[in-house]
Amino acid sequence: MFLIETIKELQNKLKSLKDNGTIGFVPTMGALHAGHLSLVEQAVEKNKIVVVSVFVNPTQFNDKTDLEKYPRNLNADLKLLEKTGCQFVFAPKTEEIYPEPDTRKFEFGDLETVMEGKHRPGHFNGVAQVVSKLFEIVKPDKAYFGLKDFQQLAIIKAMVAQLKIPVEIISCPIVREESGLAMSSRNELLTVEERKNAAVISLTLFEAKKLSEQKSVSALVEWITNTINKNRYLTVEYVEIVDDERLQPVKSWNEKGRKVCCVAVFCGKVRLIDNVVFN
Repeated sequence: MFLIETIKELQNKLKSLKDNGTIGFVPTMGALHAGHLSLVEQAVEKNKIVVVSVFVNPTQFNDKTDLEKYPRNLNADLKLLEKTGCQFVFAPKTEEIYPEPDTRKFEFGDLETVMEGKHRPGHFNGVAQVVSKLFEIVKPDKAYFGLKDFQQLAIIKAMVAQLKIPVEIISCPIVREESGLAMSSRNELLTVEERKNAAVISLTLFEAKKLSEQKSVSALVEWITNTINKNRYLTVEYVEIVDDERLQPVKSWNEKGRKVCCVAVFCGKVRLIDNVVFN
């Protein structure tokens, strides 16, 4: 496994291997956990060459404090990746990815006006900036993303279509801790007690899936919100039940398409997201 910090070195390595088979790519911001590793393992299984990037992208943070607090531990990440069979870890400095400011503005229409887009202005533009740059650098055949970031996945698919990037986007299931809590790098910022109580988020969503046969959409949103907020460690930022393609809020279970419930919840000062597919 090679640790590479420059675009030139990575591209030279990949160029020499271009006839060896497909390139699988897993972009991450580090602080790796079993969820990330499951993406890497799928990439290793399906591709001859696998690249994992570790880069905390500043342009997708609309809160400077959140950027500063984001967990970073490259040495620990490398130890985990060594066991997966990936060949390359690309861990560039910020100035390597952004030698000059990226002023590109992406338009994603309704996809970016709700949920994360509404509550984190500029977030998805930053995601599109960095992912498009990484795709240009790596030129992967397949790229792997987790379904925990449900809206981000939709945005990336839209970006790939807009820019006509020849890459297949592979969606991978949410990986959860034993308690049910969706695995996230931000979980490292939780205290022991907060982490224990954060499991209420997923448990509420699982129960809501059962209750969807009994309650209207609006009544279920209210029930989820109230149930989570009853826990003194948790504060709901949003609960939205949306269609899984346009990500627009639905008013009735009779509307076409699958319904997905997406939530953002503060556990103490740590912001967590999760989702569950209803049908």
